[in-house]
Amino acid sequence: MRLTDSTRRCVVAEPVALAALAMDAAIGWPQTLYAKVGHPVGGFARLIDRCEAAWNRAELSSSRRRMLGIVTAGLVIGVGVGAGWLAGELAGGLLGRWGWIGAALVAAPGLAQRSLDDHVRPVAAALEQGDLAAARGAVGRIVGRDTAALDEAGISRATVESLSESFCDGVVAPLFWLLLLGLPGLWAYKAINTADSMIGHREPRWRAFGWAAARSDDLANLLPARLGGALLCLAGGGGWLVMWRDARNHASPNAGWTEAAMAGVLEVRLAGPIAYDGAVADKPWIGSGRADLSAADIRRALEVYRRACLLLWLVAGSVAWAL
Repeated sequence: MRLTDSTRRCVVAEPVALAALAMDAAIGWPQTLYAKVGHPVGGFARLIDRCEAAWNRAELSSSRRRMLGIVTAGLVIGVGVGAGWLAGELAGGLLGRWGWIGAALVAAPGLAQRSLDDHVRPVAAALEQGDLAAARGAVGRIVGRDTAALDEAGISRATVESLSESFCDGVVAPLFWLLLLGLPGLWAYKAINTADSMIGHREPRWRAFGWAAARSDDLANLLPARLGGALLCLAGGGGWLVMWRDARNHASPNAGWTEAAMAGVLEVRLAGPIAYDGAVADKPWIGSGRADLSAADIRRALEVYRRACLLLWLVAGSVAWAL
């Protein structure tokens, strides 16, 4: 399907990003829809699973598995680019001058403003009710660490850390690539991020095969992570020095920027020793404030997060106005 020049200009110039942010904030990805059809990133996950099962075999050499991991990353990214491009073409071809609305509908599931808020609030609510078991269950749905022995401070730190990191890869980065490269850019990023979360690990099983996925994700988040950190500092009215000083305390070259920014804004300490699969990882602290966080700190973090999201709305609106 070939778009006319006028239709293409309409699809690109109209406020697709701003409309997608509004749609995501208003309805997100409803649980009923998720139960019936899943989520679009599920398609990437199934493809990655099949590639991993076929190509990440223990009898293959490390170099061979790394090469096949590169092929997997390229394949998944290609699917993301192709799906985004096709969706944009269909939106413009079917809806004409209103194609930007269809494009926004396609873009909205790639954003996670509402989802993050919806997952974090139940943790704070459970802690406020004194229900540690429910709080552990709620935080266990958004973090990968062991949660069975976490106290209120540990649950609160884990929640704030997850919210801070996910602000980048769930909101800032997909919007960044949408603004830069349109729907193909957004869905290519979601493909990369999904691959990194599934196979981009340092354990022996994944180290070679997931190398390309991890490095691609590092590159894709390089600018968004720093932008996300700056937005959190702007939204919280501080935290700049802590962000600049402690961002590199994180094992990831990118995740530390938003986490350190939030630690600075809240004047708390995040990260530190963390248990994974029964083993304690002695990670450095991020921030220099108190470490005994509570439900009140989760609420404060949510307020900062929401203001940072509003700043992104201003960015998206400014881009739409400029075009």
